[in-house]
Amino acid sequence: MIQTNHQDLAGFLQTNLALILEENRKLADEIHYSEAAKIIPFIREAERIFLVGAGRSGLALHSAAMRLMHLGLSVFIVGETTTPAIREGDLLIAASGSGTTSSIVKAADKAVGAGAKVVALSTSATSPLATLAAHVVVVPAAEKQDHGTSVSKQYAGSLFEQAILLLTDAIFLTLWNMDKTPAEELWKRHANLE
Repeated sequence: MIQTNHQDLAGFLQTNLALILEENRKLADEIHYSEAAKIIPFIREAERIFLVGAGRSGLALHSAAMRLMHLGLSVFIVGETTTPAIREGDLLIAASGSGTTSSIVKAADKAVGAGAKVVALSTSATSPLATLAAHVVVVPAAEKQDHGTSVSKQYAGSLFEQAILLLTDAIFLTLWNMDKTPAEELWKRHANLE
């Protein structure tokens, strides 16, 4: 391990945060927003919304679920013990960089079989997940197994996972602007057992 002082570490941190922000800015310029906007009607028309992702993509979707719940929507995380059965009229939002993560593809397949709609967030428009989805938003980030540096210099699927968090926050803000519910009303739904 290389020995460094605190000033060197501070410089590395600043450089790396700048890299992360720049990669996300470039990715944001490449998103097809007309395609991403098509998620909004799926969310607004769904009776209930289910979200599924693995690892850090799943954590990003946990954040999205919280915000959708703040809007007063009926939202569930796949795999939680209190998550009910999905049915016709429901929506499954599934995130997988590769679109091949077996647990996510299996969840999407079951959702389609139950008559629910699936929206996929992925780096691939032709993956097994994409073929099950009613709509796919392609997030132009490196897949987890892409160890090159042409798309991202970050480790594994970090850029994809960050983009999912940012894109779903933008979706929340768009829905909130359409809804026009005051922040004070949303706050009443905020967790109070913390």
